[in-house]
Amino acid sequence: MIAIIDYGMGNVRSLMNAFAYIGQDAIVTRDLYELEQADRLVLPGVGAFGAAMAAIRANELQRPLNRLALEVRKPILGVCLGMQLFARSSLEHGEHEGLGWLDAEVVPLEVLPPAKVPHVGWNVLRFEPDDWLFRGIPSAHSDVYFVHSFHMLCRDTADRVATTDHGGEITAVVRRANLVAAQFHPEKSQDNGLQILQNWIARDFAC
Repeated sequence: MIAIIDYGMGNVRSLMNAFAYIGQDAIVTRDLYELEQADRLVLPGVGAFGAAMAAIRANELQRPLNRLALEVRKPILGVCLGMQLFARSSLEHGEHEGLGWLDAEVVPLEVLPPAKVPHVGWNVLRFEPDDWLFRGIPSAHSDVYFVHSFHMLCRDTADRVATTDHGGEITAVVRRANLVAAQFHPEKSQDNGLQILQNWIARDFAC
């Protein structure tokens, strides 16, 4: 069972539809017992970083999520703002503390013309051809759908497993052990996004 974490700021309906389409059972919940019992968790997110972290704290989810991510090491997928919340901090509308699961910070997206901010639209991913997360996706046709104005800077470049170009290089996917996150929306990225979700579900993180 996949549990989509309900803290009030997520694109949960499209995620539910995507998992249903690929035949996976998923629930939307903030119940701690259900989060504990789930095989995998998804941290979604739409909106501002500071408001999302405030919502996580208001729902008393930060400590349980830290335990599940860092102690239990349950597989967790972050999506869009959900990826950014993995970072230590963000500069979106002030400085805000994140979950701190990755040694990274979220900063305003600065691009060279003719690229624009916010970054909205389809971009090709760049990744190692043998990476398990992108199995079945041709590198020349790896377009996925982005919507964001801030992006993640990883202090440890090993955490960055895919990038894209939008007036400069942007971190598109990060991964460390049981933690995987995408700046784009896999649930809105048609066949490529569904393939990424399937690859994440198929991965045995215990190995």
